[in-house]
Amino acid sequence: MDTERASPRYSDIDLWEPVDILHALIESQMAAVAAARTALVAIERAALAMEDRLRGDGRLIYVGAGTSGRLAIQDGAELFPTFNWPQDRLLLLMAGGEQALLRSTEGAEDETGRVARLVQQHRIGSADIVIAVSASGTTPFTLACMREAKRRGALAIGIANNTGTPILNEADYPIWLDTGAEPIAGSTRMKAGTAQRVALTLLSTLIMIRLGRVHEGYMVDMQGVSAKLVERSANILRRLSGCSREEADDALRRADGNVKVAMLLLQGCSAEHAAALLERAGGRLRGALRLATQHGAGTPPTQ
Repeated sequence: MDTERASPRYSDIDLWEPVDILHALIESQMAAVAAARTALVAIERAALAMEDRLRGDGRLIYVGAGTSGRLAIQDGAELFPTFNWPQDRLLLLMAGGEQALLRSTEGAEDETGRVARLVQQHRIGSADIVIAVSASGTTPFTLACMREAKRRGALAIGIANNTGTPILNEADYPIWLDTGAEPIAGSTRMKAGTAQRVALTLLSTLIMIRLGRVHEGYMVDMQGVSAKLVERSANILRRLSGCSREEADDALRRADGNVKVAMLLLQGCSAEHAAALLERAGGRLRGALRLATQHGAGTPPTQ
């Protein structure tokens, strides 16, 4: 496997001057980003395939082990604070469980005996999407989870750094990140990990934009769960609407902190009508504002 082989480029890296080591490592990181760039078509196809299920009641399920698992879990964990993705529609499956997030439990990636029970326990099915991440493309735990979830009808997205491997061959939508050999042979937290992190960020961000959780470059579904985020919500609303800070605070209070609803309240909608407009517009604020203009802010849209 490319991720395991030693590269002649780095064979005497331990003899180099520190600055030369750093230059080589930066070079390898840039190559990792380039690998994600070459996978853009595959990432786009995967996102568009995921969209329909996520417009319904489908869940996002991230699966992985070791470094790949921790990167996958991190991407999933960021979706609630950034995009207010419902926590009951997010499932994070890590080989070794929560303790593997803080310390290495490499042997856990070989455990497959409880996978069927784990998938059944979480009732993974045809509405769901599994994102399986593995540098090798062969990790037993990750592969077993993807296979069992797919058997139950889930859409399978496979992300791996070695071509021709089971996770890519068996995924509905494979994403191959061609990072090649690592500067330190087998240390896939480096190039492979960086490419995975970039690909996961691109995939989830594109999906959230498509689902209407971004408007004019702002996180309009973000929830003010801290003082910093309350301040950010008010600033976003002011920039989008041109209202005063007092008006922004009042609208957010009446909208229970929802920036999109608050924006429609500032256009003269009631909270009920704002919710109806957003539902009709598929959650997109741009479409809801257009409907408010067409039908009148105070008039509920017809179904």
